[in-house]
Amino acid sequence: MSKEPVVAVIGRPNVGKSTFVNRLIGSRQAIVDDLPGVTRDRSYYSVTWRGRTFQVIDTGGLVPGADDTFGPLINQQVEVSLLEADLVVFLVDGQAGLTPMDEAVADLIRRSKKPALVAVNKVDNFEQQPLTAEFHAMGLGHPHPISAMHGSGGVGDLLDVIVDTLPGEAVSSGEEERPPIRLAIVGRPNVGKSSILNALVGEERSIVSDISGTTRDAIDVSLTVGDDTFVLVDTAGIRKKGKVDYGVEMFSVDRAIRTLRKSDITVMVLDAEQGVTDQDKKIIEMSNEAGRGLMLVVNKWDLVPNKNPNSTRDFQKTLQHQLPHGQFAPMLFTSAVTGQRLNKIYEAARQVYENAHRRMKTHLVNQVLMDAFSLSPPAPIKNRRLKLLYATQVGVAPPSFVLFVNDAKLMKDSYQRYIERKLRESFEFSGTPVVIIAKSRGENR
Repeated sequence: MSKEPVVAVIGRPNVGKSTFVNRLIGSRQAIVDDLPGVTRDRSYYSVTWRGRTFQVIDTGGLVPGADDTFGPLINQQVEVSLLEADLVVFLVDGQAGLTPMDEAVADLIRRSKKPALVAVNKVDNFEQQPLTAEFHAMGLGHPHPISAMHGSGGVGDLLDVIVDTLPGEAVSSGEEERPPIRLAIVGRPNVGKSSILNALVGEERSIVSDISGTTRDAIDVSLTVGDDTFVLVDTAGIRKKGKVDYGVEMFSVDRAIRTLRKSDITVMVLDAEQGVTDQDKKIIEMSNEAGRGLMLVVNKWDLVPNKNPNSTRDFQKTLQHQLPHGQFAPMLFTSAVTGQRLNKIYEAARQVYENAHRRMKTHLVNQVLMDAFSLSPPAPIKNRRLKLLYATQVGVAPPSFVLFVNDAKLMKDSYQRYIERKLRESFEFSGTPVVIIAKSRGENR
């Protein structure tokens, strides 16, 4: 599930944003009404043009300085859209001309530093194209004349510019393929990383040895399992830098860390006999800081003596206590020698990948968090209490949420952990970090 580029359609009320979005998607899904403020929430639609697929966000009309009931919430939605957007389409009304409100919105877009295209709507024929001239004054580049209502050729021309401006390369033709899921197999030396890789692939692709540090370089192996392609990366064992000699091994450790940061999922291999070390905790922290998905693979489970029906559960509880930063990760008990449960790695990786790219509807996020605040209100600080005004998800891989609050300084770490726990209880985010950002009301990006 690749991250498609995001195009945010932004403008003051009643310039034709929803009509323009309906034109792009080829159906009347966005509500169109002459009453300003009908579109209050962000809506996402998929658009494909010239073989390139991207997401379009239809936003409520932005009203700088609005103080009515819905105005601030609409403005927050637009601000969040700016955070998400790879490209902004600033829609203005050619018939109405350049207004002070347009200039205020243009200033907001400029301060966001996001690439932007100006689309001058309601230019219904060639003779009306001079209506675009005054919009050069906003300093956002060449204005593009369009007619969202009548679908004049200007819409197609604008789509060409959008596709050419979006980051990344366009897909020439055919259906977009799901990219490979990259798994970085990491851990301390001699926990069985290479043995797991060889067992998964079915051939000796990595050197297996009892001598620590045998694997010097990251080794990529690509294979298809079902409908998905996986890239397995075996890395050098990550040891404490104080125990690493300068030279080849130090460079190997540095590359392993870089590989972890470039992967989709960290497959953290632990030794069932040795248990958890401080270095294991450090690796997990590095993975979380990089926003990677996480799986815990307890290898050499076949060597654990005197197992009973409760051994797995008891070991899992112990690990969750010892690895507080990895409590959200699925845990597998494997043996690279016998092949025990190794096939479960792919199944778990698929689920972690999907969870990391999961996007929740804004109204559900708000419902969960409003309930969380009501159930356990934050403690007051100097007679001031943290209040949630609005919340929304602004990103995936990892899932990231912005909470608009009365004062972000009132958000304490303990309460942020409580909010994360409530999100995890309500939505399927196992295996992925969850990012929570508190922003004060009216705070600039």
